[in-house]
Amino acid sequence: MLIAIGNDHHGYVLKQSILTLLSELGHQYQDVGCFDETAVDYPDIAEKVANAVAKGEADRGVLICGNGIGMSISANKIPGVRAALCTDQLLARMAREHNDANILCIGGATMGDWLALEIARTFLASQFEGDRHVRRVNKITALERAATSKAS
Repeated sequence: MLIAIGNDHHGYVLKQSILTLLSELGHQYQDVGCFDETAVDYPDIAEKVANAVAKGEADRGVLICGNGIGMSISANKIPGVRAALCTDQLLARMAREHNDANILCIGGATMGDWLALEIARTFLASQFEGDRHVRRVNKITALERAATSKAS
């Protein structure tokens, strides 16, 4: 898979570990920054990753900020994105299997490397179950379309 990955200054250190994991798992990645611990605005990074995923330029995305909340809120503003803030492996698996989440959001300041790597590993390995969940994901997409058309 091709993974779009991005972070703010609070997620820079953790991103380095995740990049290593992606390579170990045989995934390619597109790193959209930031590239050091200089303060940046997380919505700018979220937009880059979310657009890459929504346009099909990346199969999935990973976003890392201090607590993951700002990145998930920002990424979910892009039509076609289902970004999930995951704090453990169960949430990562359920986000993929039941919600067909396409971007993982995690907090670089709220968990250690081991847990973050296990969450990322689980998210990337899990597949959408389809079946009864398709109807629900389609309803999410319908909500998104309705909101987009009202805004036009």
